[in-house]
Amino acid sequence: MEEQKIDRYHTINQVLVRLFHDIMDIEEKAIITEEFLDITNNDMHVIEAIGIDRPRNMSSVAKSLSVTVGTLTIAVNNLVKKGYVDRRRSEFDRRVVLVSLSEKGEKAYYHHKEFHEKMVQAILEGLNEEQTEMLVKALNQLLEFFYTYGKKGKN
Repeated sequence: MEEQKIDRYHTINQVLVRLFHDIMDIEEKAIITEEFLDITNNDMHVIEAIGIDRPRNMSSVAKSLSVTVGTLTIAVNNLVKKGYVDRRRSEFDRRVVLVSLSEKGEKAYYHHKEFHEKMVQAILEGLNEEQTEMLVKALNQLLEFFYTYGKKGKN
């Protein structure tokens, strides 16, 4: 029985290490297609954070990406130049800069969303409800570990 635990530990460790190592590369290959060669994976995540619901202020987008407004400004400037993002000042408070996706940006957004939907479907395929619940619990525990571990590193 102990040997089985060790095997599971090594398998989980191996899968996690490989996932973390490969995930950005795999995602980039899937997302940055012929149509979207002019943007990076990071650009695609900025597009995702801006979203399609309504214009967002730069501070809220920066917060959702865990970056500074200055860092986001550089990314947004590039995305505006490439035609993915529109930027304007708020009518209510001219100090507030609002960003939204252009038609080209929305197309990229949906392309990225489709990749994530396929990824989740691939994970859930063949799992019953109980297995899905256990997977969700395990992933939430992993998320909590990273959140807690990250907080410890900042103290």
